[in-house]
Amino acid sequence: MGIVDEGSDRSDSALWHPQRRAFTAGLILVITLVAFEAMGLGTALPTIVADFHASQWYSWPFTVFLTASTVGTVIGGRLSDLRGPALPLLVALPLFALGLMIAALAPGMAVLLLARVVQGLSGGVLIVSLYVMIARVYPERHRPAAFGALSAAWVVPALIGPLIAGLLTEHASWRWVFGGLAPLVCLGAALLVPTLRRFGAPGADRAGARPGLPVAAAGAAAGVVALNWAAQQVSFLSLVVAVAGLVVLVPSLLHLLPRGTLRARPGLPVMVLSRGLLAGLFFTAQAFVPLSLAVVHGFSPSAAGVPLTVGSVGWPVGAFWQSRQRRLGREQIVAAGFVLVGVGVFALVWALPVWGVPWLVFGGWFVAGMGMGISVATTAVAVLSLSPEADRGFNSSALQISDMLGQALLVGAGGVVVSALAGDGAPTRGVLPLDLLVLVAVVSAAVMLLRAGRAKPV
Repeated sequence: MGIVDEGSDRSDSALWHPQRRAFTAGLILVITLVAFEAMGLGTALPTIVADFHASQWYSWPFTVFLTASTVGTVIGGRLSDLRGPALPLLVALPLFALGLMIAALAPGMAVLLLARVVQGLSGGVLIVSLYVMIARVYPERHRPAAFGALSAAWVVPALIGPLIAGLLTEHASWRWVFGGLAPLVCLGAALLVPTLRRFGAPGADRAGARPGLPVAAAGAAAGVVALNWAAQQVSFLSLVVAVAGLVVLVPSLLHLLPRGTLRARPGLPVMVLSRGLLAGLFFTAQAFVPLSLAVVHGFSPSAAGVPLTVGSVGWPVGAFWQSRQRRLGREQIVAAGFVLVGVGVFALVWALPVWGVPWLVFGGWFVAGMGMGISVATTAVAVLSLSPEADRGFNSSALQISDMLGQALLVGAGGVVVSALAGDGAPTRGVLPLDLLVLVAVVSAAVMLLRAGRAKPV
């Protein structure tokens, strides 16, 4: 159900074909605004908690957003399969703008957390529904370029989002970080509406029954939170909480992910599993880069954060490269992305310790960002191409669930490793072993993908 038939589309423009350009513009604008909000929150949050005298709630705007996003992702996927992607998108876009306005007008932390729940729910619905729309709007051979554009939409927010949020917070008010985006979200929605009306209706194939998905999503989020909390405590209670978290998490994942995902079965399951491993391993290694550069090598806070920006610039470069590939199989392309992430982590091993060469991190993390751009875009394209139309919403939501929970589990576990091994003022004792573990895991994942590619016809 594309705008143009695969065989009849003779335009050389993957994104700006006359029948696709409005949707492409709206897609890029909406994702850019979501990225600006994500980047700006971290900059504004210290001022927000100071204004509300709520420093003890510092991490909760992120926690409630992640939990709500998990549920919203599942709801968006299910609605897209049952009712088509237009309905969830037309609900999610104004709801996201409403969440921004609630945050902008929040009189205290409780209302701000409510706003973050609204943003998380609508943001989860939004991303999955856009994935399903991409499968309908762009012919299959143009989908890599569409996901490359999604990656590129994060570059400008990564480069200037924290700066703009800082200037607004310092010279106007942190409330503009939220409220200033809401009208632009409505503009993005207006650009998408014509395409949604034409190609967002329910498909001919009916989605199968999958009861209990939102409950499973909530269970998975609760299980991850329980495991992360228990890992940071040393008591009998924490052991009980960890066991309870596993009891809830494992069956929830089995319900939320395609069958065979946890066994890395070739095809769709290994693509979904790879996405979670990729996101978790990359962000686990990245989380301790600024800390190591600042504490071990004496970088200023602004300089210590530069490698993260450099990695964000490498991301669309990798996404563009994958969009040009026609000969390699999808497993080979994703494996290549893992290898590049491994190169970046290897650079961290030689850059972050006290005896290391810290400037290696800049080139290394650019390469790692390229690997992320390659693999994130390719897994998304692969999942859509391997999914029947009636299952695109479910499988796209599974991809996002794998991504979010992979980050939450592995970054949390990484924090435990660093805390257990590092001494005061000596993070290298924990960061170096962690990066070596990440490097081994990245190489193992690449081997897993290559084996999966040989286990079935490409």
